[in-house]
Amino acid sequence: MLLNQAVFYSTLCAIVTSSLIIVAFVSALLHLAHEYGVAMLFIAALIFFVLSLVNLARETRIALRDFDHHM
Repeated sequence: MLLNQAVFYSTLCAIVTSSLIIVAFVSALLHLAHEYGVAMLFIAALIFFVLSLVNLARETRIALRDFDHHM
């Protein structure tokens, strides 16, 4: 379950990061102010990235603990 959540959050991070790049370039081409939108997308991407890493670390800790019991 934790590994699935980690993959889900990392996928969301990739989608938000891609959106961030698209918004930044389109806004720059159209000479629109984009600082706040890009900042919010960047914060969202980092939140999803951190959630992914936390779940991955939890899954790794559980897997290593279970592995130690079998030795």
